[in-house]
Order: sequence, then structure tokens, then C-alpha cells
Amino acid sequence: MNTNKIISIVVTVALLAGIIFIITKSPKSKNEEGGIYGQSLVSNVSVKDGIQYITIDATNGYSPAVSNAKAGIPTKLIMKTNGAFSCSSALVIHSLNYQKMLPQTGETEIDIGTPKAGEPLKGVCGMGMYSFKINFE
Repeated sequence: MNTNKIISIVVTVALLAGIIFIITKSPKSKNEEGGIYGQSLVSNVSVKDGIQYITIDATNGYSPAVSNAKAGIPTKLIMKTNGAFSCSSALVIHSLNYQKMLPQTGETEIDIGTPKAGEPLKGVCGMGMYSFKINFE
């Protein structure tokens, strides 16, 4: 085999390996609601007796990272933990002046009042590594 053929084969294999790496490591496209295309969105918002409840799992980061809820009705945020050891248990919501440690396992109810349309609620862990956002429409 001549040198040009060997170089051509090596370059082709390297390009294919690079393409495969990029495809498998690149972030997935997200739809407008924050879900990944091809996956169904989690329904984490419910209304009971005139109060809106938004449930966020805070076990290892926050899930879902983006939620959509209704504006103009009394709303409570339910933070659920189940064996949480990460920094996601140190919850900070700047707009509410809220900063507390969530229990390792359990539910924490946070009254967020009556949100206004177009004013999202953002929460972050104590280290700033994990976050969530609730859009109100």
C-alpha cells in the first residue's frame, strides 16, 4: 500500500470518529417548552381548589428544568426530594428572598403568591450549578 492511500484511510477514519463523537456528545435540541424533541413533557402543574401547584424534583439537580404555568392564580411550589445529597438541596429563589436547605427526603411547600404573566420564577442551587425556571402565561 502506498503512503497516500494510508494517509487517506487514516484521515477518513479520524473524520468519521470525530463526527460520531460530535453527534453523541452534542446537546439535544429543545422545543419551546424546554423538553427534548421526541420526548413527552412532564406534567408537573396542577390546580386544586383554586390553587396552582407546581412540583419540581430536587434530588440530583432540578427536574423539569423548565415549567409552564398559569399567571394570575394563587400558586405554591412543591420541592420534592428523595435521598438528595447534591447541592440542589440548598435552594435559592432570589425574587422571593428564599434561601433554605431542603430535607434529604420529603416535600417542601413554598407559597409564591399570585404570579404575573411574563415574570418567570427562577430557582438555583446554593453553588449555582443547577437551576430551574417557571414561565407564567
